[in-house]
Amino acid sequence: MSSSPLTDQPDGEALPQICDVLIIGGGPAGSTAATLLAERGRHVVMLEKETHPRFHIGESLLPNNLSIIQRLGVLEEVRAIGVYKPGAQFVSDEHGQDVAFEFKNGLDKRWTYSFHVERAAFDKLLFDNARAKGAMALEAMRVTTVELAQGSARSTVKAVDGTGKQHVFAPRFVIDASGRDACLATRLKIKEVNRQNNTAALFGHLKGVEPLTQPDVGNIVVHLLKEGWCWAIPLPNGVTSIGIVSNAAFFNRRTGSQEDFFWEVLRASPSMGPRIANATLLEPVRATGNYSYKARSMVGENHILVGDAFAFIDPVFSSGVMLAMTSAERGALAVHAHLDDPQKAKPLFAQFERHVQGAMGAFSWLIYRINKPVLRDMFMAPRNQFGMRDGLVSLLAGSWNHGVRSRVPVLAFKGAYYFLQTAYRMGYRVRRDVGMTKRAEIEGPNWRNAA
Repeated sequence: MSSSPLTDQPDGEALPQICDVLIIGGGPAGSTAATLLAERGRHVVMLEKETHPRFHIGESLLPNNLSIIQRLGVLEEVRAIGVYKPGAQFVSDEHGQDVAFEFKNGLDKRWTYSFHVERAAFDKLLFDNARAKGAMALEAMRVTTVELAQGSARSTVKAVDGTGKQHVFAPRFVIDASGRDACLATRLKIKEVNRQNNTAALFGHLKGVEPLTQPDVGNIVVHLLKEGWCWAIPLPNGVTSIGIVSNAAFFNRRTGSQEDFFWEVLRASPSMGPRIANATLLEPVRATGNYSYKARSMVGENHILVGDAFAFIDPVFSSGVMLAMTSAERGALAVHAHLDDPQKAKPLFAQFERHVQGAMGAFSWLIYRINKPVLRDMFMAPRNQFGMRDGLVSLLAGSWNHGVRSRVPVLAFKGAYYFLQTAYRMGYRVRRDVGMTKRAEIEGPNWRNAA
């Protein structure tokens, strides 16, 4: 849906632009919501503070992303810019082995692969698609003020463009898709750091990284380090995205530069060190802290929070873009219904919130335990009793909610974890051949002090 350019009132104040929905943020979540609402005839304005293409981390998509990408009409375009991803591979320095989980072995057979993408190209593709489908997609537009209205009144959103000029919008509904800026959560003072998983990361793009196996496999590789983990994602043109994730105390040990510490940690890993022996950085190492957070609510009377604007959890299972796009999809459908009848839309908003909270809970359970010896042993010795391994593969693929068929394997996996956790406390640990042995035989007589 086209719209006339913004104009000024005689006194110099920007004339409010009337619209149905104002979306803060032009990343995957914002572009998904904008496309779906514009296709349904809604007047949508999407404001992106930067100009595409721009750098962003989070380059590994999950199979569950592809059904949404197909609905947006850009699956073949994503295929053209992506690196084929058949699964995920976990490498443990402690165990001295690696295990691959192929998506084709999951419970959901609709999508058995995915892609790695450079986010600059991927995000621009989605943003341009939203514009092509009728959304007013504006770049270099930084939101400065949000005044949320009640009832049938319109909210007020003010933004400043690249020249410093102010623009004013009067939407019936506001969708916050501002990512880790968490625009509304910050303004409403409902953003809370996740104390259970308060991690940080160092990351960069490298050339010359040796593949773990054959160059054409395409798996994301998760290296389980002594005090955290790191990702290695193959991107187009021989580029590899590598990031180190650990707690703040680990990074506070750094005495030199970020780049020196980045190389030091990678070289110290028996599995990663050989892979980066001849690699070079393409750009300065980047850092981010306070990785995990969550807003206390995600639905208001005339606004919702989607994707990272609501919450962000550790990226070990590449869930960020998938959660952003699925939450935006469900949220957009609820918003569309709300614009016609707020009362009838209430069940849809409730379903939207339950789905997002459920998905985050499913991923969080694994994420909170990724550094636990119990879970690492289970990853390195996967068993398929009660479909546990296949259920785990489905979760890694982003398919977590398929009724009893998926709940039973996940519950079996959790039950095995808690059983083994009890055994570990009694002094036993899983051997690589999936038997049990005294932990002292593996870790020495002081294992209790190190537990």
